[in-house]
Amino acid sequence: MAIFHSPHILALTFGILGNILSIFVYLAPLPTFYRIWQKKSTEGFHALPYLVALFSSALWLYYAILKTNTFLLVTINSFGCVLEFLYLIVFIAFAANPVRMLTIRIFAVINLGLLGFILLAIHFIPKRSNAVKVMGWICVAVSISVFAAPLSILRQVIKTKSVEFLPFSLSFFLTLSAVMWFAYGVFLKDMCIAIPNVVGFILGLLQMLLYAVYRKRKIMEEKLPEQVKSIAVVASFIKQNLLLSALYCRVHQNWPIQTVLYCRVHHTGHRQSNMPSLTSLSMYIAFSSTMLVFTTTTSSSSSSSSSSSSSSSFSCMGYGNS
Repeated sequence: MAIFHSPHILALTFGILGNILSIFVYLAPLPTFYRIWQKKSTEGFHALPYLVALFSSALWLYYAILKTNTFLLVTINSFGCVLEFLYLIVFIAFAANPVRMLTIRIFAVINLGLLGFILLAIHFIPKRSNAVKVMGWICVAVSISVFAAPLSILRQVIKTKSVEFLPFSLSFFLTLSAVMWFAYGVFLKDMCIAIPNVVGFILGLLQMLLYAVYRKRKIMEEKLPEQVKSIAVVASFIKQNLLLSALYCRVHQNWPIQTVLYCRVHHTGHRQSNMPSLTSLSMYIAFSSTMLVFTTTTSSSSSSSSSSSSSSSFSCMGYGNS
């Protein structure tokens, strides 16, 4: 068959690299679906990127069968069709009922109805070269849609200021893969392959940029609550000491508690010889508060250091395993 003809050596090289990187792109959502499997819930994840990716892979597979010198397109898109279909099965199995029904309806419309209509229409185009051209430009349009599908996720990232639903590995391998397939299309002299990967490269860079921005923001926000907590503890401690002092004067010296508090805060008279002086009380509270701040900060730093060390170890272990 024509699909097994040997292409240009550089096209072959970039095609093989494109296959390898595209496999990583297809495998990148595995942690996401493992999480869905574990939690038995799709949480905030969307099925649309996988529905469109399955549709695109099927179209490119048919295009590769029609065109010559495209065996490498056949291999990767066959792999993509199988894997995307498995992802959708897992998603549908654990999605909430409204999301499940919506996903099934979209699958029926796009991956059965629209795909079947396109394949049938292309089949009846009399001249094979014309069929290849029409199919190629359909693939270009759909591929740009595939690259644009994560825009819904990017909107969610900007809205929530969280990268929880934006896998960095997917964006990284998507960008590298786009470079390889662009070069493959150029050396194969097939603009239908090259053009959509320019869009893929730009959107991949945009995703990684957003990840870097909001990932840094998340790390900074994680450190803030400990400092706020320390200040709140100190404020509470001072308040308690002031109230305890007032209560002491009320019980032992028979002073009205409102008068004691007013005297302590506003430096008024109404003193008794055996009532603790404002200066001594202030010094006591200041000293105690300073010690509390020191203790809390030290404890917080120690805890943060321990947590960071643990996280670093976990990251290294995870990286080694991957």
